Amino acid sequence: MSGFFDIPSDLQNTYFGLIGLHLREALIPVLAGLVVSLPIAQLCVRFRWLYPPVLGVTTILYAIPSLAFFVVLIDYTGQTETTVMIPLTVYSLVVLVPAIVDGVRSVPAETLAAATAMGLGPVRRYFQVQLPIAVPAIIAGLRVATVSSISLVSVGMLIGNQGALGNLLNDANIYHRPELAVNSVVTTAVLAILADALLVLVRRVLTPWMPKESTR
Repeated sequence: MSGFFDIPSDLQNTYFGLIGLHLREALIPVLAGLVVSLPIAQLCVRFRWLYPPVLGVTTILYAIPSLAFFVVLIDYTGQTETTVMIPLTVYSLVVLVPAIVDGVRSVPAETLAAATAMGLGPVRRYFQVQLPIAVPAIIAGLRVATVSSISLVSVGMLIGNQGALGNLLNDANIYHRPELAVNSVVTTAVLAILADALLVLVRRVLTPWMPKESTR
């Protein structure tokens, strides 16, 4: 298609530059969400009464439209990538916290008893025993969070061209170039598929003991 890779100059980026920007805005929030989710999930596992209210709060935050988040944040962080990435980090919690909690709770009681008998304290037991066994559940959560984040980055086009590949949707309307919209949709979908496939590969590397049938 003519002009498919001809990026308008107002975006101040090349096609591959937009891809790099898109991945940065999508993946940093997922990693930040994972870092935040790990201690929260551990507290939820240790204090079971805490899990329902935490799950309720993350669900309520996920229900807040991204545009509302932008309106609140823009006075503090401006029309920047940070304004886009903070909501994406918050949204990832609704997927990652339950995934980690379910994965850690699935660790057999006899395994925990054996770890305790070997002298492992709560922190070492969490990082050396529970998290490794919970890897399949955690990766499953990361897959959902990553694909969702890659898709949602495009909403950033609403605040000063901070939507990376999503900016092409706006320019497609401004310049009457539908091929730019096709470029945005197709490239975003391909990035999501590749990211998902990479996480599946990571899971297989980290869990060599699992049969292939169980890792599909």
